[in-house]
Amino acid sequence: MDFVDKKTRSRIMSKIKSWNTKPELLLKKFLAGYSYQPKVFGRPDFINYKRKIVVFVDGCFWHQCPIHSRKPKQNQEYWIPKLKRNLVRAREVEIAYKNFGWKVVRIWEHEIKENLEKCIKKIERFYL
Repeated sequence: MDFVDKKTRSRIMSKIKSWNTKPELLLKKFLAGYSYQPKVFGRPDFINYKRKIVVFVDGCFWHQCPIHSRKPKQNQEYWIPKLKRNLVRAREVEIAYKNFGWKVVRIWEHEIKENLEKCIKKIERFYL
């Protein structure tokens, strides 16, 4: 059972950003040659068309980070299937890109916050 009414919950949830998040904007400063938030299949956060590299910045809650994920306490009948679908969809998108010869980089939001330089090096490895 939720502690707030549906209208209030909707307003609260609408404030959660799905783009221009702090981790994405930190990474954006260092990814010259990448398009940010392109409107392409799978909605990667960054894409380098020339090198065929896509980068996804996965939110710890939305993509169930093994370190920071937590089981929702409220409305589990809604949230648990939704979060599972997120994981399945992410895997399907990754497989599709790889099948077409693209390199896929996935970075957890907490990795960017903890060590931005390491994340940049993780992406740069695909240039080799």
